[in-house]
Amino acid sequence: MRIALFIYSLRGGGAQQRALTLANGFAARGHAVDLVVIADDNAGIALHPRVRVVVLKQGWRHFFERLNRRINLRGLFTACAIPALARYLRDEHPEVLLSGASHVNLVATFARRCSKMNIPLVLRASNYPSGNIRWWPPFEQAIHRLLRWTLGVIYPWADHIIAVSQGVAREVQRLAGLPDHRVSTIYNPVVGPYIAHRAAQPVNHVWVTDRSVPLIIAVGRLTVQKDYPTLIRAFARVRAVRAAHLVILGEGRQRHKLEKLMHELRLDTDAALLGHVDNPFAWMSKAAVLVLSSAWEGLPGVLIEALACGCPVVSTDCPSGPHEILEGGIIGPLVPVHDDRALAAAILKLLAAPPARAKLLRRAEDFRIDAGVDAYLRVLAAQVAARGVSSGPSSTA
Repeated sequence: MRIALFIYSLRGGGAQQRALTLANGFAARGHAVDLVVIADDNAGIALHPRVRVVVLKQGWRHFFERLNRRINLRGLFTACAIPALARYLRDEHPEVLLSGASHVNLVATFARRCSKMNIPLVLRASNYPSGNIRWWPPFEQAIHRLLRWTLGVIYPWADHIIAVSQGVAREVQRLAGLPDHRVSTIYNPVVGPYIAHRAAQPVNHVWVTDRSVPLIIAVGRLTVQKDYPTLIRAFARVRAVRAAHLVILGEGRQRHKLEKLMHELRLDTDAALLGHVDNPFAWMSKAAVLVLSSAWEGLPGVLIEALACGCPVVSTDCPSGPHEILEGGIIGPLVPVHDDRALAAAILKLLAAPPARAKLLRRAEDFRIDAGVDAYLRVLAAQVAARGVSSGPSSTA
């Protein structure tokens, strides 16, 4: 097949990493892949020779890019890509279009419709769609109605939806009113030989080399979704009981707020925000515990990566993903969202009695890259066959 995989950018969080994994996996199996992106920041990305990066050419690009440095206009910039993506579909005629993440699904849907091309469209639901509604209590009902209306109108235009977890699949079906046969659950392709190789690399930091004090880590962008204030408060409770260090790897707009909270809780000498690191696996393999404190997720790859590094994990039982990855708490403790007391207790319990490393590694194997890539290809091939793609115009697209 000739596959177009659409994503905002090839740099960023988990959605971008999974898009790269899928693109390289498709290409390794002999398929031609166009990685279609909005933001042109792809230098230095390792790609298979059969993967071609296509940057959508938009009018006003430079204006938006300059303005976005001062104001966060990513949503507007993404929406403005609809004509450019439709033009790409008309000019290039891929056999199937896969939208790589929830935040670009609406753009992909409208672009395919505007192109009037007989190209099957598969949307990847990468996050829990209603996860952040509770952060807007005065408008919660109105936002929920708008979300339900939007997904109920737009998502049925796609040929198929791939959800990254069963929780995401159920929520998409509830909001969009889709039958079971229109939605598949495929766990993210995460685990490959590269993790063990990178996990074995050294980390030059005094808290890693000092094995007498356990190291607790978290990995992810400094955003509201990750709820790091709860983790920091939980760590303060842990630190009141025993010696420990906390490192958060990631960057984001909440840095100042989190640094202020650490200072208020007198954690300056025991906790640190180290920003983005190129190799978090080396940290995971040497940490005593990895903590996911998120308020919502899709299928948090960081939990899977930590398991593949043999690192014990604690997670909030947020919607959705952790419950499925940790098998309801069998693989690692699950605690309520926003509960720093319960999170601290779970961390202390793991520090006192860590699980067997072999148990963690066995669970990680259920998220192997090869299995995930093959599952995606089966869905894409089925949609191509069902549409009978001729790469020509279609009034029903």
